[in-house]
Amino acid sequence: MDTITELDGELIVDRAQLIGGDWVPAAGGELIDVINPANGELIASVPRGGAEDVERAVQAAERALPGWRDTHATARAAALFRWAALVEEHADALDQIESQEVGRPHWGLSPMAGQIRFIAGQADKVQGLSLPTYQPDTLGMTLREPFGVVGAIIPWNAPGPMFVTEVASAIAAGNAIVIKPAEDAPLIGLALAKLALRAGVPAGVINVVTGLGREAGAAIPAHPRIRRVGFTGSPATGAAVMEACAKNLTPLHLELGGKSPQLVFPDADLDVAVPAMVTGITLNTGQICAAGSRVIVHRSIHAELVDRLAAQMETVSVGPWHQPVNMGPLINGRQHERVLGYIEEGKRGGAELVTGGGRPAGEDFARGFFVQPTLFDGVSPDMRIAREEIFGPVLSVIAVDDEAEAVEVANGTDYGLVASVWTQDVGVAVRMSRRIEAGQIGVNNALGSGVIGGPFGGYKKSGFGRTMGADSVLDWTQVKTVSLRGAAAPQL
Repeated sequence: MDTITELDGELIVDRAQLIGGDWVPAAGGELIDVINPANGELIASVPRGGAEDVERAVQAAERALPGWRDTHATARAAALFRWAALVEEHADALDQIESQEVGRPHWGLSPMAGQIRFIAGQADKVQGLSLPTYQPDTLGMTLREPFGVVGAIIPWNAPGPMFVTEVASAIAAGNAIVIKPAEDAPLIGLALAKLALRAGVPAGVINVVTGLGREAGAAIPAHPRIRRVGFTGSPATGAAVMEACAKNLTPLHLELGGKSPQLVFPDADLDVAVPAMVTGITLNTGQICAAGSRVIVHRSIHAELVDRLAAQMETVSVGPWHQPVNMGPLINGRQHERVLGYIEEGKRGGAELVTGGGRPAGEDFARGFFVQPTLFDGVSPDMRIAREEIFGPVLSVIAVDDEAEAVEVANGTDYGLVASVWTQDVGVAVRMSRRIEAGQIGVNNALGSGVIGGPFGGYKKSGFGRTMGADSVLDWTQVKTVSLRGAAAPQL
């Protein structure tokens, strides 16, 4: 199947966004086309919402909030568990929707149902503390309460998992949410929201406003009655979101990408490391914030590693999402030009192009936003391809002479999201885990910790705050201190 047309009646409401439980057009009546990045063809159209639509969504969330906030936590969890069951039941259809709008081939078992279940299990574990007091007739305690109406803005690279990460955590805590998915990939979020309604999440608790970032997206952090915001995207946009939140003193979580290093030491098991590193940079066509885009290798094994990486990258098959391939296209024409521009920059900057470096040849790739898996050697840490997030399947190899230089190069960018260390030496693994500035360190794996419930977030310009961990619901709550003194005891 190469279209999602037959799924429209089941999971997609044509040309509609979700506000207050109703599927409605944009206030201005305009539409945005969602394009298949493999061939440039129209998949669907969604409303071009704006500030007026965000205001309508906030009002709907405010109406829904008291009832949902006051629903006991175990009942909220039960609704999320039902949502997870429906997501699992429709896993194939959801995968096809996201695969087509993002352009990625099938990844395997979707994490979304598991993510919702993990979060649902936290909903009735939100607890306060008993506090000591000066007087024996006084009780002291803390309460954890939802912020109220909250907002989120998510990108296009993994829109389904990001949607459930933000929405499930926020509503598990008792908030009502207004979320804007990326205009390039809004369909999976709309489908997930439809299943949440079917699971019994009340109308208005989840509101999905589709639109452009500079319109609908900008209206969320600027809204004075949105009490907390989550944003995932680029540092430049994150800074603008933070500035807008600052005007209203709105608490904010930011996840802003990375330039993740992979440190390869002389004792590394290259039979394991090489396939993992290639998968790490070609999965989702390199459009993953955690992608390991810099290989920092000890000079003694540098030549062997480059040869093996090149050979492995040349086995990566490329094609549209519905074919049994390893890698699909980039998301859109703007991103295609950007990635190809970085490849040209690498050549001009003096790096050695080992393999890839352009669009795949053939009629099958003429209309889509395809690019070859690309490997550069001879990269120096000051080159743009070694410092800036490309968000494409471009891997840079930097040779170093010792452990200290490896750490210096690894920490020598503005980012600090994920890092990988390839070694059999426990001492090296421990030292690197402590010295590398990143929110996640993977030893002998390529995309982070690979654990259930590992908090995810960054250091430096990769952002602040954490998602996905055991505190993900707590992060959507605020703390209230209560001092309770009883009336004086009657005299006998």
